[in-house]
Parts: sequence; C-alpha cells; structure tokens
Amino acid sequence: MKWLFIGITLVVILISRLEWPKLKQKPKKDKAAFVFLLMLGWLLFLFDLPHIAGPSTFFRTIYKPFVALLK
Repeated sequence: MKWLFIGITLVVILISRLEWPKLKQKPKKDKAAFVFLLMLGWLLFLFDLPHIAGPSTFFRTIYKPFVALLK
C-alpha cells in the first residue's frame, strides 16, 4: 500500500506539472476546477473505496440493537 500511495502521489504531481503551463492563460475558475478535481481524485484513492463497506452495513450496525424490540 505504501508504494501505491507514493506512485499515485507522483502521478498526481506529474499531471499537475504537465498541465499547469497550459492553464496559466486560463481564468482562475478553470485553475480552481483543475486543482479541485485532481485533489478529489487523489482523496478518493486514499479512502480505498472498493474495500469499504456500504451504507447498508452502517445502518445494520446502528439498528441491530432495536431488532429484538421490534420482534
């Protein structure tokens, strides 16, 4: 996992370094959108989404004590 983190971080840095000269003449909104989307993708990688349980598991854990009361 450590090498994957380093690799993805290097790819994000490489993308930003290659694309930033093209964005210099663009408005601030375009630059902000680029940075936001790039950081959003990087953060979603950090969450490791394929291995996180879904919302149904969360609700099952919350309401499990109340099942005995409802039966």
